[in-house]
Amino acid sequence: MTEQTLTAQMILDTAEDVLRRYGPAKATVVDVARALGVSHGSIYRHFPSKAALRDAVVAAWLHRVVTPLRVVVAAPGPADVKLRAWFDALREIKRAKVLDDPEVFTTYGAIVAETREVVAAHVAELIDQIAAIVAEGIAEGRFAPGDPAALAAAVLDATSRFHNPAHAGEWGTPENDAAFEGVWRLVIAGLRARPD
Repeated sequence: MTEQTLTAQMILDTAEDVLRRYGPAKATVVDVARALGVSHGSIYRHFPSKAALRDAVVAAWLHRVVTPLRVVVAAPGPADVKLRAWFDALREIKRAKVLDDPEVFTTYGAIVAETREVVAAHVAELIDQIAAIVAEGIAEGRFAPGDPAALAAAVLDATSRFHNPAHAGEWGTPENDAAFEGVWRLVIAGLRARPD
């Protein structure tokens, strides 16, 4: 590989592979450069620091979570059904990340503390997506009037046990699915429009 053909995407893909193989404590910019066959200065031309590279890697990983959820938001259908489909998709995406690539999931869990701004932007996007569905539900008369953003934040908080990586160890159990159903009934009842 020549330094002229090096792209940010190539660096991100390689950085993810290096993180998978060596873990966050031992994955350095030099390791990424070595894997690409370029100097570490070439990496810094695309990413000004190790922190910037890690932020970009985490942002790309989280982007793979929110992209399929956008499809759910844009789909036609009643808001209450769509909101449930959105949470089912979120839970499935997160479970797949834990089960299909546990090393990467553990690695990302370890570096999330270093990427607070990236995670905050991710959470804000999740809230925006939920708020869009809630706003539809209010317009349809299925949900009670209220501030869609505030309601979305509350719903995300209320369901955090079922999608926040801190609880990943609980996700694969039948008890977890049953607990989600109980929480979901409360959430949807709280959102439903009430007669005057």
